[in-house]
Amino acid sequence: MAELYICLFVRKISLIQYMLFYRKNVMRGKFLHQNQKGFTLIELLSVMIIMGVMGSVAVKKVDFITDTAGAQVLDLAVKELNIRESLTWNNIKLSKDGWANDSIVFAAMDTDLGPQYNWGPKPNMSGGRLHFRSSKIALLRIASTDISAGKWQ
Repeated sequence: MAELYICLFVRKISLIQYMLFYRKNVMRGKFLHQNQKGFTLIELLSVMIIMGVMGSVAVKKVDFITDTAGAQVLDLAVKELNIRESLTWNNIKLSKDGWANDSIVFAAMDTDLGPQYNWGPKPNMSGGRLHFRSSKIALLRIASTDISAGKWQ
């Protein structure tokens, strides 16, 4: 009879262990499969930090490119002024009156480079200050002679 009680007791313990194990797995399974769509807070924060770093680098690059582009535009404007100066000087030199003095060359030259360029103050025979958007450059003009055209620097 004692063996029967021991057998029933062992059986009862194993039934309780099985029920606990089953219940634990059912609860785990319920939590694992319920509402598992989305990202964790750590994943979201890491993505936000990475995007912030990339954004700050991109803004610095854009600022650098904008400043560099403004300087290049002003360099091209100086080249354009030198080409116009040479063409005007050549036209005056080849005219029937010929070259007389630098003031005639400067008066005949077109210094308007377009709507985005501003002179402040207006250019004169010795140079001027040329503005393009936020970039600006001080220019010096070397006067023309009867053997060479004037030059903007």
